[in-house]
Amino acid sequence: MRFDQHTVVLLVRPPDAPELPLDVADRLQDAHLAHQAGLVDQGLVLAAGPFVEADDDRLRGFVVLSISPEEARELYHNDPAVRAGRLAVQVMSWMVPEGNVRFESVPVPRSMLEAAAGD
Repeated sequence: MRFDQHTVVLLVRPPDAPELPLDVADRLQDAHLAHQAGLVDQGLVLAAGPFVEADDDRLRGFVVLSISPEEARELYHNDPAVRAGRLAVQVMSWMVPEGNVRFESVPVPRSMLEAAAGD
């Protein structure tokens, strides 16, 4: 059997994440979304999104990338939310039977305002 291999990034809230005023946290989230959208525009991110109703509320998001784990670590260490200590990354390879998962190119939100608009 043949397998497709993808790089996965788990975005995790570290136990020592700084508490931020709401306006600062909102700006940081917008910067995180803009960073992510830039990676999508470059064709590096195949799929990404937040977790909701997770058993472990430290788990914040999931990203599937078309690059090596080393490249993903470098890109996500430049994410504004990671640099600020609000998120940490866990990077790994994910294998699925060849052709089992397909990714479509779709727009992603660049800000919380865009995400809330639902368009």
